[in-house]
Amino acid sequence: MKLKIDQNKIKVYYVDKFYNRFIGLMFKKNIDYCLCFPKCNSIHTFFMLESIDVIMTDKDNNILYTYKNLKPWKVILPKRNVYYTYEFPNNYIEKNDYQIQ
Repeated sequence: MKLKIDQNKIKVYYVDKFYNRFIGLMFKKNIDYCLCFPKCNSIHTFFMLESIDVIMTDKDNNILYTYKNLKPWKVILPKRNVYYTYEFPNNYIEKNDYQIQ
């Protein structure tokens, strides 16, 4: 799957296995891809080496929440109606005119 934001495309990996969900972007440097976590309405950035951008959507990929430059060791508590959580490299989301396709 590819995601398009402001004419920029990024490779998206669908994360549905327990181990991959558990590890996510922990201990990773120079992130140049996006992770999509289905059935995920909260995250943490423990053990992350870089800040990230996060988009949380409903089942139809309508954007409900965005977090830019989320630093390591932070927590996003559970949010209502969130189904997908996308984790991007830091500063990937620069403007508010993006859409998930």
